[in-house]
Amino acid sequence: MDLIVKKIGDELWEARHGDRSWRCAVGRGGIHLEKTEGDGVSPVGCWPIRHLYYRADRMEKPATALPCTPIDRLDGWCDEPSDPQYNRKVRLPYAASHEELWREDEVYDIVVVLGHNDDPVVPGAGSAIFLHLARDNYSPTAGCAALSRDDLLEFLARAEPSVSLCFSDAA
Repeated sequence: MDLIVKKIGDELWEARHGDRSWRCAVGRGGIHLEKTEGDGVSPVGCWPIRHLYYRADRMEKPATALPCTPIDRLDGWCDEPSDPQYNRKVRLPYAASHEELWREDEVYDIVVVLGHNDDPVVPGAGSAIFLHLARDNYSPTAGCAALSRDDLLEFLARAEPSVSLCFSDAA
């Protein structure tokens, strides 16, 4: 059973897993079929969950059947399309453009890596599509999906290792 993310109102997004649904944030560009690096779009399709990272200094290991590792202060994610490590986890400091997974805010206290543009990696087709924690006002992401802490923890406890996150542009 997959986690389905879709629009449910003019400005509202929902993530549904079986009989449960939660408010969700998506990319500032909405959900669309075409995806390029930096466009803020959440890409239409079903993306397998690859791995879960969490801040062990801020929380206990989430209850989940998914592969799970604590985030380290030197963990990053390369978002430079011309770099050989594009759309891959990297160790900091890293010379090419990247995101830091260890953040001051709480957004990446839980980071679920989705299998978007990773097998094979296509330079420029989008990197770092994650499921992570939503800001209090559910403001848009850079292309990821985001749930509240309690909702994401509930989903992770329900999720089987074969689960995918599906961005749907169907009304």
